[in-house]
Amino acid sequence: MNADLVVEAADETVAALEKAAERDWTRRAAGLEWTCRATLDHVALGVVGYAGLLIARPADRYVTLFASLDPQAPIGHCLEGIGIAARLLASAVREAGDDVRAWHPWGHSDGPGFAAMGMVELLVHGLDITRAMELDWRPPEHLCAPAVRRLFPEAPDGEDAAEILLWCTGRAGLPGLGRRDRWQWDGAVR
Repeated sequence: MNADLVVEAADETVAALEKAAERDWTRRAAGLEWTCRATLDHVALGVVGYAGLLIARPADRYVTLFASLDPQAPIGHCLEGIGIAARLLASAVREAGDDVRAWHPWGHSDGPGFAAMGMVELLVHGLDITRAMELDWRPPEHLCAPAVRRLFPEAPDGEDAAEILLWCTGRAGLPGLGRRDRWQWDGAVR
């Protein structure tokens, strides 16, 4: 998993969300209990948190650094924060050696694993928000495929990586498989 893919996932997601910057972000994100604004904050928190885990390398817990977006800032500025968070994670991935491992509740992971986790947060929650905002956007195939390969070993084979990622994360059904009610990725190094 290339660290540059995290930045590209952020850039793609932010470009889609910028189209809704002036809309009502207090509406609920599609399929979530959170508002679109709270979902955006969750993405920033998660992506920076993954960078922190890679840097601190705890064996048994989350790190105590929590990053959030300024609740008073306009959405356009918050989207800038998403780009910053992704670049922090990409830097941490680049700095981590092949032997670096850090705790995550869904499997101790390495730099490529945390890169994939960040990409899933960006792409899937970006879709949750764009759906709520009624924007026509879909996570790019070339970004979904490596994230699925890295984090979802149980994923079915298929050519539509975006649909497979959405199935893996409980956001869509697949023919013959329906929609998942529960899910989690497997961050363990393989």
